[in-house]
Amino acid sequence: MSVIYLLITISIVVAVVFLGAFIRAVKSGQYDDDYTPSVRMLFDDELVVQKTKKILKTQNQEQKSI
Repeated sequence: MSVIYLLITISIVVAVVFLGAFIRAVKSGQYDDDYTPSVRMLFDDELVVQKTKKILKTQNQEQKSI
């Protein structure tokens, strides 16, 4: 029975160590995403073109209805 208490204690200590390592990594910026913003700027033009086409299509429909 004493082995179970020992294993539970060790597992709690290991869990606390991993939690501390995770919190330290998050605070130091380990999980900050530096890649996505640099790639997103490559596709911004496509979004602008799609919005422009949509606006032009709406304007053409309005002119035809007049």
